[in-house]
Amino acid sequence: MNYDAFLGEVQHRLELPDEGHAAKMTRVVLNTLGERLGEGEAADLAAPLPMEIDRFLTESRGGQQFTYQEFIDRVCRRADVEEADAHFYAQAIVALVAECATGSEMQQVQEQLPEDYEELFEFTEQEAVPW
Repeated sequence: MNYDAFLGEVQHRLELPDEGHAAKMTRVVLNTLGERLGEGEAADLAAPLPMEIDRFLTESRGGQQFTYQEFIDRVCRRADVEEADAHFYAQAIVALVAECATGSEMQQVQEQLPEDYEELFEFTEQEAVPW
C-alpha cells in the first residue's frame, strides 16, 4: 500500500474531512505507539508501511512505560480530540497497520504490551468492523 492509499483508507475509516486530518491522526497515533514499543519492535512494525508513514513509529524515543489510558490521554492532547474519538481512531489506525504487517509481527507487538492494551487491537481481531 502506498502513502496516498494508506491515508485515503485512514480518512475513510475515521470519516475525516481531508487527507491532512488523516495524516495528523496517523502521525499522532503511531508516534504515541512508537513511544510505548521497544525500538526494535517499532522498527519491525514500521517496515511494511509506506516510507512516509513508517517514520511515525520510529522517530519517537521508544520503550517508555505507560498505561493504555495514558496512551489515549496522549492521543487526546496531541490531536485535540475527545477521549472516545481518540480510542476509536487509535483502534482503526492500528487495524490498518495490522493489515500491512504480518500476523506474527502484530502478535509480537501485542505480547510486548500489557493486558490493558487489548482494546487497542479490537478491530484487528474482528471480522465485522465499523467501516
